[in-house]
Formats: sequence, C-alpha cells, structure tokens
Amino acid sequence: MTPFLGLRMSTETLSTLRRERSNNGWGVDDIDETPSRPGSIIAPYNHPSQAGEHDEFEVGWEGGDSDPLCPRSMPTWRKWVIIVITSIGSFCVTNASATYTATYAQMTPEFHTTRLVATLGLSTFVLGIALGPFWSPLAEFYGRRPIYLFSFAGFIIWLIPSAVAQNIETMIVARFFQGLAGSAFLSVSGGTVGDLFSHDEMLAPMSVFALAPFIGPSTGPLIGGLINTYTHWRWTHYVLLIWAGVLLLSIALFVPETYHPILLKRKAQRLRRETGDDRWRAPIEKSTKSVWRTVAYSLLRPFQILIFEPMALILNVYTAMLLGMLYLFFGAFPLIFTTNHGFNLWQVGLTFMGLLVAMVIACLSTPLWNRIRERLVERRRKETGILKDEPEDQLPQVIVGAPLITGGLFWFGFTTYPEVHWIVPIIGSGVFGLGMSFAFTGIFTFLVDAYPRYAASALASNALVRCSFAAAFPLFGVQMYEGLGFQWATGLLAFITLALMPAPFIFFRFGKRIRARSRFATVS
Repeated sequence: MTPFLGLRMSTETLSTLRRERSNNGWGVDDIDETPSRPGSIIAPYNHPSQAGEHDEFEVGWEGGDSDPLCPRSMPTWRKWVIIVITSIGSFCVTNASATYTATYAQMTPEFHTTRLVATLGLSTFVLGIALGPFWSPLAEFYGRRPIYLFSFAGFIIWLIPSAVAQNIETMIVARFFQGLAGSAFLSVSGGTVGDLFSHDEMLAPMSVFALAPFIGPSTGPLIGGLINTYTHWRWTHYVLLIWAGVLLLSIALFVPETYHPILLKRKAQRLRRETGDDRWRAPIEKSTKSVWRTVAYSLLRPFQILIFEPMALILNVYTAMLLGMLYLFFGAFPLIFTTNHGFNLWQVGLTFMGLLVAMVIACLSTPLWNRIRERLVERRRKETGILKDEPEDQLPQVIVGAPLITGGLFWFGFTTYPEVHWIVPIIGSGVFGLGMSFAFTGIFTFLVDAYPRYAASALASNALVRCSFAAAFPLFGVQMYEGLGFQWATGLLAFITLALMPAPFIFFRFGKRIRARSRFATVS
C-alpha cells in the first residue's frame, strides 16, 4: 500500500494563513509544543512527526488538496455554503448582543426595574463572549463540528429563559450563558476558511467571514428597534430563537467536519481497520497533549501576556477602549437622536448604519492594505537584501485608523445639536467606525505576527480585555452623556483616543527592538 505522506507548508504561507484567519480577532492556534511534534501547528495542516524525519505510516492527504477526503477538494459551491452558514452564525451571535438593547423601554416597566439594571443583560452577554477563546483548544481534540453543534444548541437553550423570563435576574443570568455558548462558535469558526480554501483562494471567503461578526452589533439596534416598535419585547428573543434554530439545523445538515487533523485521524482509523496494521497513525494521534493540560495553558497564558508584554497590553487596551465606545453608543445614540431629533425606536436603529457602511468599506479595503504591506517588504528587500515581512508591517492600517477614530469622535460629538441635520453626526460616526475597523484588523494581525508561537493566547488576551471594557462602558454611558452633555461626553472619548494615538506610530518605529526583549514575541 502506498504511504499517505503529510504535506509540508512554507513558513511564509502558514504565517499569511494565520494572519488572514485573525482579521476579526478569532480563529488562530498556538504552536503545539509537545515532544512528539516540536514546533508544529495543530491546524489546519499535518506535518511529519519529527523535523526532517519521514514516517511512512504517518497518514496525510494523498495527492495533497486533491485527496477526496480533504475538505479542500469539495466543490466550490459546497465550500461557500459552509462559509455562508458559519458567517451567518457569527453574525447571529454578535447581533444578539445588541438586539437586546431595544427591549429596555418595554421590559423595564414590566420587570419593575431600571434601565441601568437592564443594561446588565448586555454586559453579562459580552462577558460570556470574552470567554470564547478558551473554548478553541477543545477543537484540537474533538473537531469543529461538535463545537458548532454544542455551542449553538446551548445558545438556543439559553435563549428560552430570556424569552419567557418573569424577572430581570433570570434575564441577566440567561444572557451570560447565551454569550458563553455563542462564544464557542466564534472561537472555532475562524479556522474553517483555512480548512476549505488554499491561500490563493482565501481572500473572498475570508473577507465575508471577517465582516460578519463586526456588523452584528451595528445591525442589532435596527433589527431590535423594528421588532420592539411593532410588537412585544419578547419577540426579540423569539426571533433569535427561530434564527438560531434554522442555523442549528443548517449546521447539522450542511456543515461537515473540516478540521484536517481530526479528518486524518478518522482516515488512520479506517486504514487500521481495513489493513489490520496498527502502525498507521495520524499526526494528532502521536501528540502527548491532554485535554486538561491544553485547556489549562489556554487559561494561563493570556494573563501572562497581559502581565509581561507591555506592547500587547497597550494595544489590547486601545482595542478595548474602541469596543467599549461602540457598546457605549448603544445607550448614547437613542438618548441623542430621540432628544435632538425626535426619532422613534426603529429610526434610532437606522442611525447605526453609518457604522455599518464604514465597516463594509473597511473590509473591502483589505487588498489595498495587502499591497501596502508588500511594498514595505519590497523596500526592506532593497535595503537589506532579505525578502521577509515584519509584524510592524501590519501597523500602517492602525496608523491611518487612529486619526480617523479621534476625528470621527470630535465630528460626531460637536455636531450633536438639534439645529444640525441628523445625517451630519451619523457621517461622523461612520468616520469613527472606519478608523475603528482599520485599528481592529491591524492590531489583530500584528498580534498574530508578533507572537506567532502564542497567537491564540495573544488574541485571547485581547478578547478578554476588549470584552471586559465592552461590558463595563454601557453601565455608565447614559449617565455620562446626561451629566457632561452630548458634546463633551463624546469629546472626552475623543481626547482619550487622542492620548492613545501615538501607540501605533511608536510600535511601528520601535516594535522590533521591543520584541527583542520580549519573553513571548519572536524576532526573526
């Protein structure tokens, strides 16, 4: 029998794959440091068990991606069905965080509670989302499909008490577990694009997937506003239940397992049954890692990065401030546009379209930033004679985004007067959203490139800080806008971003020196 040989992949191509999978902050893996396979990446490719050593009984893809069992050999239409379903799933989870904000007006009098207490339902959901990256190691052992099914089933189960809750306490607890269950889907689905498409084919599907979780919060107030304007607030959760139920059925029917190591393990098991030869092994079967050890490291290392890596900490705080401001706007926009312009609930939802359009534009600009990075690499080649990219090549996107963020906030804040047409502050919010999207994408990819061995942990540390701020900001946003006024409350946010603006410039100029003194970052 012809041995099934594992496929090698160049470091440059693998680095690019991981970078593109991280565009929305999810979906990369830490390096597997087990003795059996030093320095290999768990997903989505298989490597020989020892560097430079060939095991003829190690199972891989016969003929590379053309192997009938390899997910990349699927028909293009089927791959796109999987991408669309998983992207809509990510959109559904993040949309559910913000759709809830439209229920306050009806829900608070029914539960005899205050808007501030009701806002805890938003905060606990986002805190649940923060724990998502800690689910991702489970995919290394069980595959993506079980995580998809388990997480969306849990998401649906915890939507039920939200829909039938008779008090705010039930709502707050249920919302936390909704976010926790949905976060598992977000943490695993990012790798599906790399499972299905080669690097040359990846730009279009990755653009779709990267956009989905970003636009979810921006469309939430509109969807929630339409529901709560014309029907009871409980229908917000009924609609989410129906939506998630259809998605769960779609996942069960149309989304197979795509995680290469698990599929190779199944292939090895079949070979052992058919040949009676127990020497056939998939690379993952040679790993000595345990589930609990892997999960323990995934819990510990993000905190180590936050403590010992000031560069990661500063960039994490920057993205956290931005996401916190976005979630603060869920309270500020209704206050501003109902007071100044008399908007009703669904019209307030439309005011978030500036952010949505900006995020779509940012996503469509990805090829431009790739070309800029290539020019930086080429310039370095001419200067040094070495063709390689550096993590700092991702930061021009953040450098451009930083002044857009600050300028957009000043624009928005100081046009929130009744006599100024409502479209003017909405355009300002769009400028902020464009800069925010640039900053998110650039920082996520920088973290992956700067900490390649611990990419998943670096993004987990970012998600933890980012979602913690997003959970906290809505709790004081309305009070801040009422106390400082619409103009100076937003102005305060703008000045905070102004103080953080030099960070990407500094790291672009001195990042390599800082990485040279790091215990986690890599310098080539």
